[in-house]
Amino acid sequence: MTVDLTFDDGLIPAIAHDAESGQVLMFAYASPEAIERTEETGLAHYYSRSREELWQKGATSGHVQHVEAIRVDCDGDALVYEVEQEGGACHTGYESCFYRTVETVERTDASVAVSTTETGEQLFDPEEVYE
Repeated sequence: MTVDLTFDDGLIPAIAHDAESGQVLMFAYASPEAIERTEETGLAHYYSRSREELWQKGATSGHVQHVEAIRVDCDGDALVYEVEQEGGACHTGYESCFYRTVETVERTDASVAVSTTETGEQLFDPEEVYE
């Protein structure tokens, strides 16, 4: 079966989750080139909107993601990378980028603010890794 992926401004949301535990590790965007490089190399590639460039997860930190499978959702507009993560997935040093649990929500006309509790495990000091 062939699925035509839907890209918004050339990008598609990509969620990385641990293939063994199912834990959500991170959210990023992938370009067509990032998906091709991921499939070719078996290592997760994404597109950095802030740097406006293709990047391999872990190229700087060594915390690479070995991609076991790429899943596409029913609408063809989002991906899941099933990965084996080496080290922490989050640039803040945590195992997952989703290391905070929302406790309360405060909404104003212009924004939404949440108070959180840290629930994840920090695996490394980012100041030491990203010198």
